[in-house]
Amino acid sequence: MPPKAFLPSSLRPGLAALLLAALLACGPASVQARDDACKKDQDCAREALVHGEIRPLSAVLGVVRDKVPGDIIEIELDREDGIWIYEVKVLPPNGRRKKLEIDARTLEILKIK
Repeated sequence: MPPKAFLPSSLRPGLAALLLAALLACGPASVQARDDACKKDQDCAREALVHGEIRPLSAVLGVVRDKVPGDIIEIELDREDGIWIYEVKVLPPNGRRKKLEIDARTLEILKIK
């Protein structure tokens, strides 16, 4: 029997967006003015999206769902070595958690653990 989801599917997209806003890393180090203006994580994400540095969360979720079926349980947006990376944790039907690292600009899957 597959694990029971702890949230109705209608709430999952909203929760994913909330998690993303809560867990974002602040702006790029190379743009000091934007770093200074970036007071809240969601502002950093919005600025990165407006400047084409990241793709919208809806696009990321589509890539993840196509690659690993299951419930998305956590999403983070980090900047590693100057590259924005979405880290997405998924609980597939077999119950073995998967972690995907996705280039936030190109949506290329960099790693699946």
